[in-house]
Amino acid sequence: MGRANNEFEFWWGTSGPWVEPPNVRRNGTSGVQRVVHDGKTLYVKRQTGHLFRSLRYPTGRPTALREGIALTKLEELGVNAPRPVFYGARKVAGVWQGVLVTKDLGGFIDLDTWYAQGGASTLSVEQHQRLFKRLAETLAKMHLGKWQHGCMRSKHIFIKATVTDTRFDFELALLDLEKSHGRITALGAARHDIPQLRRHSFWDESQWQYFLSCYEQAIGRAI
Repeated sequence: MGRANNEFEFWWGTSGPWVEPPNVRRNGTSGVQRVVHDGKTLYVKRQTGHLFRSLRYPTGRPTALREGIALTKLEELGVNAPRPVFYGARKVAGVWQGVLVTKDLGGFIDLDTWYAQGGASTLSVEQHQRLFKRLAETLAKMHLGKWQHGCMRSKHIFIKATVTDTRFDFELALLDLEKSHGRITALGAARHDIPQLRRHSFWDESQWQYFLSCYEQAIGRAI
């Protein structure tokens, strides 16, 4: 058994509290557990028969494999996202199994929850615009790398923020990249993700137009 197979077997056999209990989708199952390994918190996604199909893989591969590839690409591009520790796939008795292990993004919550908890309620207009500008630059960086998120929603954008009377310090990260993949052009990635984010976000028209102007400036063209 090769090293990769040994590592797959190790992560397949770990256990911990369920973060996402196994659910049935794509004619298979997928679930995530929180695991402590060498004193560090990790998230282990295990899948059985939970497949995507593409021109490269017409018969299917676990979506964990595609997500691991996407996370590796975002790390190369300098886009903040969970860092992959291990990902792989194997076939057992004719059924695909997939594993994805990622580092913990400590202190981050999704934007929908952050807004609902009043995270933005004390922001000035200028501070709020800083958030939109940073997000626009983050997405443009991914798209200029000819990579699209594939499921671009505000709930898949995570924030870690410190808000006081005088400060607004924050970091952003992208999550839920099961549908993420490369594109031939940056424009193709942009024209998929940006309209999708528009449909699945809650910003008002003036906020959206400000975000869009920042995005088009960052990517260097209108979309």
